[in-house]
Amino acid sequence: MLEEGAAYKIKRIELPPGGKLSLQMHHHRSEHWVVVSGTGQVQVGEREVLLTENQSVDIPKTTRHRLSNPGKVPLAIIEIQTGPYLGEDDIVRYDDVYGRIKKTAS
Repeated sequence: MLEEGAAYKIKRIELPPGGKLSLQMHHHRSEHWVVVSGTGQVQVGEREVLLTENQSVDIPKTTRHRLSNPGKVPLAIIEIQTGPYLGEDDIVRYDDVYGRIKKTAS
C-alpha cells in the first residue's frame, strides 16, 4: 500500500516470472494499472493485451480481469483503485491459483 484516501487506494504489486493474480472482478471499484518494470499479460473482459514499461490499462468495475507475468524478470505495477467502496471483500474470484475461491453450498 502506497497511499489511501476516502475513495482511492494506490498499491505497488510485484509478480515473479510465471506468477499470476486471480481472475476476478469488483462491484464497487474501478482500477488503473501502470507497468513500472517487466512485462504484464492483462486480461480485461474478453480482451488480452501485453503491456510493457510505462504502458497502462483501465479496468471498469464489474469487468473480469487478471494480471500475469509471462516474462523472465519480475513484473511491477502501480494499481490505482477508485470507487465508493474499496474493501477486499468486494473481490469476486472466478479462478485462483492460491485457493481463495469461496465454495457455495449445493
